[in-house]
Amino acid sequence: MRTGYSQLPLHGGRAPRWLFARMKLLAREIICHLVAEYGPEGALQRLSDPFWFQAFGCVLGFDWHSSGVTTTTCGAVKEGIKDLQHDLGFFAAGGKGRVARRTPQEITRTCERTGYDAEVLIRASRLSAKVDSSAVQDGYQIYHHAFFFTRAGKWCVVQQGMNDDNGMARRYHWLGDEQSDFVEEPHAAVCCDHRGNTLNFVARESSIARSRVAELAARPDREVEKLIRRLPELVMPRRHWVQQADISPAYLHKILLKTYEQAPADFQSLLGIAGVGAKTLRALALTAELIYGTKTSVRDPARFSFAHGGKDGTPYPVDREGYDRTIEVLHRALSTAKVDRSDKIKALKRLASFADEPRQGAARTLPPAP
Repeated sequence: MRTGYSQLPLHGGRAPRWLFARMKLLAREIICHLVAEYGPEGALQRLSDPFWFQAFGCVLGFDWHSSGVTTTTCGAVKEGIKDLQHDLGFFAAGGKGRVARRTPQEITRTCERTGYDAEVLIRASRLSAKVDSSAVQDGYQIYHHAFFFTRAGKWCVVQQGMNDDNGMARRYHWLGDEQSDFVEEPHAAVCCDHRGNTLNFVARESSIARSRVAELAARPDREVEKLIRRLPELVMPRRHWVQQADISPAYLHKILLKTYEQAPADFQSLLGIAGVGAKTLRALALTAELIYGTKTSVRDPARFSFAHGGKDGTPYPVDREGYDRTIEVLHRALSTAKVDRSDKIKALKRLASFADEPRQGAARTLPPAP
């Protein structure tokens, strides 16, 4: 399931080489200790927590609130454990830009040694990216996709999209296995201050619309054209995310030729068809509404829902025990890590600073809002 969102300002540039070298070493030690104490699944759970991940990036010493904390932290983990993955039973694939597109090949290479079915994991990787880029149309284009997994097929996704209009990035966290549901409220928490108009196919109230869209996609294009012609009146709703070109006969014909050939059994199958993206789903959604009268949700899935609560009691008072447990895990890992003493002391100071305010009863916020 989706475990959270984080909202971060877009920053350009790269981590200095001297810093990234240390980040790799420290990330390696922390992951090793997490796996030793909690197993590979425990490491996945923590990476999937948007607040734990943010604290992790802070401990590694990267810019505490920029978009780069996502790409650099994931890169440090992947590079740090690359020669230990099979010993740990904890594997990393994907990354930023072109590296993200190599995720299926990296998963396949790993599974050739572990014996796990690579197609199950590749499907999880592709569907989680497809949901965040097409099924939830919130204005953020995915450009970073990191996929972490275990020998048993448990997995975690940390991916990020950018919105050039508002200069922000939104990070998406997933945690799942081969039984995961990708199309019915897949997220457990969503944190975001910057919201806009959203077309949300994975909302619970979109369940009928999903069925109708999949049904429509499996019909011959001529049959759909006949249905539209029989409508007594075509009234276009005032929605900025639908363009007239989205439901033009030529475009619909092109869509339906492709989907009819593969005849999706349900919305998730439709989502998995190559080339079915945001524009295709918008067109099918509006056409299904015109024919069947079923609307797709426009509710932004963003929620003020935090892993440890909030200082003002929203959505609930700070979970001090859970917060302290997160700090304790990092503290124990760092205190026994085999890294240079000066680096360890600096990391502990950063962690202590991050933990100080929550331990006094107030949750530390991560503006603008994770």
